[in-house]
Amino acid sequence: MGLEAGKIVTGKVSGITPFGAFITLEDNKTGLVHISEVALSYVKDIHDHLKIGDTVTVKVLSIDSSGKISLSIKQALSDARKGSSNAGAQRRPQSRPGRLGTLDRPKEEPQSFEDMMTSFKRDSDERMQAIKRGVESKRGSSYRRPGGSF
Repeated sequence: MGLEAGKIVTGKVSGITPFGAFITLEDNKTGLVHISEVALSYVKDIHDHLKIGDTVTVKVLSIDSSGKISLSIKQALSDARKGSSNAGAQRRPQSRPGRLGTLDRPKEEPQSFEDMMTSFKRDSDERMQAIKRGVESKRGSSYRRPGGSF
């Protein structure tokens, strides 16, 4: 049985990059899970979700003519949720002892648009403050024009 688009399989994380994770599948084939396909929520740092050696369940999205395999953990999770009522044979990914696996983590509630905007604004404000502090420290925060007024 070979790999085909739409199939759900298990594999091991063999490499992590800033843009995604490489998963070793059956027959020593390797596919890529893009960072946008790692979790149901926004992934800022992929290392917060995956570690090398973790066993994960993935869905094969596509296999192109050159043999590149595109995978998704997020879609495998959503398919498992949809089919969980009628498919008790779904295998749960194994995780290393002492570590939370990708499915063993507490489930995050989906955020509303307003919550996401509030979080984004808070993060943005914090970054801007850090940038302003850096600029002020380089030129001196007590910069004043001669004559005492601005």
